Amino acid sequence: MALVEQRVEPSERPTWFERIPASWWIVGVILLIMPTFASDFVLFQIFGWTFILGIIALSLMLLAGYGGMVSLVQMTVAGCAGYMVAIFGVSAITGISQGWPWYVSIPLALIIAVLFGTISGWLAVRTEGIYTIMITLAIASAFFYFTRQNYVIFNGFSGFNGVLPPRLFGVDWRGPIAFYYLTLFWAVVCYLVVLYLSRAPFGLALQGVRDNQRRMAALGFNVTAHRVAAYAFAALLAGMGGILLTWQSAQISPGTAGIGPAIDILVVAVIGGLRRPIGPFIGAFIYVLLKTFAIDVLVALGLGGERFQLLIGLGFLVIVLWSPDGILGLWDRWRESRGRDPLLDPRGGPMDDRTGDRRGDRRVDSR
Repeated sequence: MALVEQRVEPSERPTWFERIPASWWIVGVILLIMPTFASDFVLFQIFGWTFILGIIALSLMLLAGYGGMVSLVQMTVAGCAGYMVAIFGVSAITGISQGWPWYVSIPLALIIAVLFGTISGWLAVRTEGIYTIMITLAIASAFFYFTRQNYVIFNGFSGFNGVLPPRLFGVDWRGPIAFYYLTLFWAVVCYLVVLYLSRAPFGLALQGVRDNQRRMAALGFNVTAHRVAAYAFAALLAGMGGILLTWQSAQISPGTAGIGPAIDILVVAVIGGLRRPIGPFIGAFIYVLLKTFAIDVLVALGLGGERFQLLIGLGFLVIVLWSPDGILGLWDRWRESRGRDPLLDPRGGPMDDRTGDRRGDRRVDSR
């Protein structure tokens, strides 16, 4: 009888609505009402650029954080999607652009970007560690020099300009407010998809491959297929970010997908943290602020404005040396230090009565 009564009792498990912290709701409301008090520059340049870089860096976080594969080809995939939109769609270079409608050019650009990312992943998954970084860097370099020297398809050094988003529902999607909501929408979609994927069977298998390839292979998982599939999905995310980046600047050129931007995406992901999907967006926001206002800060200090890259590099070094897990790692350490008792456990956080370990030592959080 007791068993029957226990079965009919309502579940005490909280709903998805209740599991979302109040701070997340506050941030969401602020982002929704941002256009009511923020300037056009802040909406378009700061937050629009932040969301775009966050999406591209999110693709790197998926590979590095869940798959253990550090790839420098993500910005190249984004540039490939941007080029394909300019080539198949409408641009000021009418001699090359085909002028096809958006519902043809955008899906086609994403398909080609995914194919490019999948081929790159198929080559890269056969390497480990520093060799993965080097082969993806070689692919990024080859793409940069090929687009720079090819004038028949990619228009060489000049690239394409006048690449604008389609005018749907009578809205100019390159306007500051409209573009802000456009990038915010796709940033939220990409974040939620990656968050769901991290807890889905494929994401759990990918993390298992990251931790122990031989064990996963012994369990019957195809390690190479999971890794290549991760590259393909990451290419889809990077391609979406590349199209938005092309629309924001209204142009695409070899410099957009050069060696510098490829490394910048790695910097963005590492600054925010590679453990959680929210990390790339935090890193992108910090990077955009430094990139935008570093020159003004240096000039105010009496230094040359051309040294702004030095300030960005110093900030990157400080974060990496102080916290290898990025800003999120600093946040976790601060939260753990609040409940630390130096008399009971001077080396770390409070002890767990059940296991005898310090709480938070091996915590895995996919938020």
